[in-house]
Order: sequence, then C-alpha cells, then structure tokens
Amino acid sequence: MDSYAIHLFYFIIMEGKTISELLINEGIRDKEVRVIGEAGQQLGIMSSKEALVLAEEAGLDLVLIAPTAQPPVCRIVDYGKFKYEQLRKEKEAKKKQKVTEVKEIRLSPNIDTNDLNTKMNAARKFLTKGDRVKVTLRFRGREMAHMNTSKHILDDFAENLSDVAIMEKAPKVEGRSMTMFLTEKR
Repeated sequence: MDSYAIHLFYFIIMEGKTISELLINEGIRDKEVRVIGEAGQQLGIMSSKEALVLAEEAGLDLVLIAPTAQPPVCRIVDYGKFKYEQLRKEKEAKKKQKVTEVKEIRLSPNIDTNDLNTKMNAARKFLTKGDRVKVTLRFRGREMAHMNTSKHILDDFAENLSDVAIMEKAPKVEGRSMTMFLTEKR
C-alpha cells in the first residue's frame, strides 16, 4: 500500500466519513456546478473543469459542499482549513447539546410505604437533574394474577411527583412488568 492510500484510509477511519463525502477537485464528476468564491461571493454556474481551473489559479481546492442541490454547489476554499472549521463547529454543537439519560426505578407490588418514599425521592432527584425516569413495577410468581390491582402503585407514584414531573407514557403492561415514563415538568 502506498502512503497516499494509507493516509486516505486513516483519514476515512478517523473522520467516520465515507469517500462520497470527500469530493474535492478532480473527484467532482458533475458537468455543471454553482461556484462560490473564497470570499463567499457567487461566481455563477459553470462547468466543473472551469471551476477547478479557477480554484487552481487561486491556489485553493474546489470542495463539493451541497451535492444534492440543483446544480450541485461547490466552494473554492483551502480544504484543510475548511475541514478544521467543520470539525470545530461540530464539537461546539456537541458541547451545547444536552443529553438526557433514562434512569430506571424498580418497584414490586408489595412495597412498603417507606421504601416507596425512598424511591420517590430518588426519582425526584433524577427529574430535577433533567433525566427521564422509567418506573418499572415487576411481578413475580403469584403476583402475576393481581397485575390489574397493582396499577394504583404507579398512579400514586406519579401523583406524588406531580409537582416536578409529568407522565410521558402511561402505565403499560409488558410481559412480567408494568412500566411508565416520567419527565421533568417545564
């Protein structure tokens, strides 16, 4: 393998991009493209060969930035700098993005009041942090026969947390358990 192929392979692996997203210079196969200059000005619609000549005269690269547009949009930029800016923007967007986790609280049909209060306090803490809470009421053995009478446990749980939470999904039976989802009240 020559060094170019190794570099290309490394670049694709590290960036998580496919080759179709890396269309620059001679890789652009479209007949006509809309060209944007290095300062952001519209240069108009021209053949990709003419656009490539303009980019080479400026000592820059021709990068396909909108392949699905009609005609496709290319920009004359320094490819390394362009790629760096794109990565920086993606990192900034990830920093501002809030990731909500789903925390699970498991209950049983014969739970005691104090245990239930402890679980409610834990759920309250999760909700105030901005997480979603999945409350699961698990049934084992003979408890399966009394599933419908145990629904009130989940209803009481949601009602006691109604000051900080709203019920996103109502209690629903799934196999040997009954689940509901709570989210923070906005």
